[in-house]
Amino acid sequence: MIGTPPTLRPSLLAIAILLLLPASTALSEEQAAAGAAADTAADPPGASAEAEMSAKKEALGGLFDDRSAGNDDSAKVQKRIDTISDETDELLAKYRTALKQTDSIRVYNSQMRELIASQDAELASLQSQLDRIEVVGRNVMPLMSKMVDAYESLVGLDLPFLLDERTERVADLRKLMKRSDVTSAEKYRRIMEAYQIENEYGRTIEAYRSTIELGGREVTVDFLRFGRIALVYQTPDGTEAGVWNQKARSWEALDPRYRGAIRDGLRLARKQAAPDLIRLPLPTAEKEAS
Repeated sequence: MIGTPPTLRPSLLAIAILLLLPASTALSEEQAAAGAAADTAADPPGASAEAEMSAKKEALGGLFDDRSAGNDDSAKVQKRIDTISDETDELLAKYRTALKQTDSIRVYNSQMRELIASQDAELASLQSQLDRIEVVGRNVMPLMSKMVDAYESLVGLDLPFLLDERTERVADLRKLMKRSDVTSAEKYRRIMEAYQIENEYGRTIEAYRSTIELGGREVTVDFLRFGRIALVYQTPDGTEAGVWNQKARSWEALDPRYRGAIRDGLRLARKQAAPDLIRLPLPTAEKEAS
């Protein structure tokens, strides 16, 4: 039905003509009746006037009835034509709408095919990466274990500052490496975080209070660290001071003239004084060579 709208209108016209034929025939009959009535009126005298009037009334009555019936038939035909025309217009509109929807669906399907092809390529890439994860995992785990070992060696060979904190960090990393509920990515992140902290130690100065063993006794002292260059201490009352000898791996007492400089350095590290130059005993290349 959708493919035939262009040919419907000629058929409708043919139907209208056929339906109008009875009305035309009725009109012809009316005209013949009128002519007969006229002929009757022209007959020679002998018929009564009443008969003539009755014949005319009957002829005119039949004529009006035929005309009325013809008008009713014409109205019905026209109404049918209008209905068919409206239905045809409605079907044509639906047909055009269907054509537009078909074009939209065709374009949409083309875009979906391209999208599906792109997703298939991405899935293939992800699958390839997943296949390489096991190989990467087998190589990463030994590498992280070596990094923890190297970090522990660094703490052991470095200046003995914040030993408790740094030693505990190494122990935490050892425990972390044994946990199965922690991903390799998280383990690697924690190891790199520890290395970054150690890197910051080499660029900062710091003052903190802890204990040290001097002459077989535990003494509370204030430590002053200058990066990884020097580590000195001084008792809170300022009566004793010392420096770490990295080559001898032991503490050495300092000359009393450095006590004021250490006190200034402690105030500077605690941000209690403005940055300034201070004199501290630092290891030199000549001393290390000797």
